[in-house]
Amino acid sequence: MSAKYTPRMHVVLHRPEIPDNTGSVGRTCVAVGAKLWLVRPLGFRVDDYHLRRAGLDYWQHLEWEVVDDWPTLLAQLPAERHWYFTKKATRSYAAAVLQVGDVLVFGNESQGLPEELLTASADRSLRIPTRQEVRSLNLSNAVAVAAYEALRQWGDAGETGDTGEASEAGLSLS
Repeated sequence: MSAKYTPRMHVVLHRPEIPDNTGSVGRTCVAVGAKLWLVRPLGFRVDDYHLRRAGLDYWQHLEWEVVDDWPTLLAQLPAERHWYFTKKATRSYAAAVLQVGDVLVFGNESQGLPEELLTASADRSLRIPTRQEVRSLNLSNAVAVAAYEALRQWGDAGETGDTGEASEAGLSLS
């Protein structure tokens, strides 16, 4: 099976639990030209109705792969390209210099990323700031913030096909 597109970045969901969130992340990945990686165990089946529904008709265009565990992922995506998103980090996501081919790693909805990953990669851990009243962002929202920050840094729309014009909702993007 040939690739649908060449990924500009990789998005990893470590042990995701909610199919709707994963479906929404898949939709974002198609929009930005990212490959989605799911690290088992998953809190749902990959043929789950809610997963497909949240991804709408975009799922068929998604480059994605499921791996059995973290070591299997590391064998395919070298750790030196990983950025770990966590509410425990002190460094803002906006301070990181993201490059084409980087790996954006997110934890599951209830626990985030395992402490051993964060401890081993403290210098590559990033936070999306929120007000203190908010514990964390929804997983799919966090992925969108990070992925679009990468596109912003690259200064081009790349394979997104974005012309820079107003969105379909009529909002100015300038």
